[in-house]
Amino acid sequence: MIINQVIPIWLMCIICLAIIVINIKEKNKLRFIRQIFISILLFLINLRIMVPSKNVDVINNNLDVLIVIDSTISMIAEDYDKNTPRLSAVKADCNYIMDKLAGARFSVISFNNESQIKIPFTFDQNAASNAIDTIEVMEALYSKGSSLNIPLKDMRNCLESSIKNDNRKRVVFFISDGEITNEEKLDSYIELKKYVDDGAVLGYGTSIGGYMKDTNSYSDISSYLKDTTSYPYSNAVSKIDENNLKSIANDLNISYVHMEKQSNIDKKLKEIINNSNANNLNSKKSSYTDIYYIFVIPLCLLLFYECIYFKRRIVK
Repeated sequence: MIINQVIPIWLMCIICLAIIVINIKEKNKLRFIRQIFISILLFLINLRIMVPSKNVDVINNNLDVLIVIDSTISMIAEDYDKNTPRLSAVKADCNYIMDKLAGARFSVISFNNESQIKIPFTFDQNAASNAIDTIEVMEALYSKGSSLNIPLKDMRNCLESSIKNDNRKRVVFFISDGEITNEEKLDSYIELKKYVDDGAVLGYGTSIGGYMKDTNSYSDISSYLKDTTSYPYSNAVSKIDENNLKSIANDLNISYVHMEKQSNIDKKLKEIINNSNANNLNSKKSSYTDIYYIFVIPLCLLLFYECIYFKRRIVK
């Protein structure tokens, strides 16, 4: 069994406890019990529990592929292939990379205000793909500015866990637009060089830049972010900073690739495949399936009952 939470567990705990605390003085004991069950079901759904569904034949290789994805607000700038948000392109390209390197172990890290290991190294490509698909940028309201130093610790932890396994090669794909907006200086990544055998820093964005459309979770209204440094306010523009990205690539001794289309990464992928040690013998691995829908059904029933309860209460 594995979990692939949608929002951080600590935040979901706060939300569920808040629901219970708000209703703790409820005179109707049955309703209070319902609120507890609703909180538990919400927590379980958020965990996105996945269980082994069947054994499948896979061809393993000796690659441990660490994918590090920038999920700061600038990654929704609409300047990939004319007007596609950068992060949408990143997700498609990551799935393309994993398909090409099928049989490797994959780990995924995302970072904005903080870094999060979305999934540790696993042979389960579907689980890694699901982890990438759940990555979203942080709302501008909560953003503390972009920093490329945030994922360093988690990257080191993941790579150190890989190096304990003999005869495995560590491949890193660091994905970002390179922007730093919180006035920090870029830290050196050279301490990680000894762990990395191959990979690439993938740069997304253009020198012209793109606008960023943010959606407010409270109002569900989408609007372009504004540059408030001068009046009248105009739409804020995010531009790629290739100097920062090339600096990281140099520190890690890997390639830098400016991603304007998916095929830009093909040459590097061929190099990685040619240098890998593929095992031609099929092995059995468990594939996983989501079971969150099991908890959605009783949650919907409880919420439906709550609606009826409130309607009757209003009529009285």
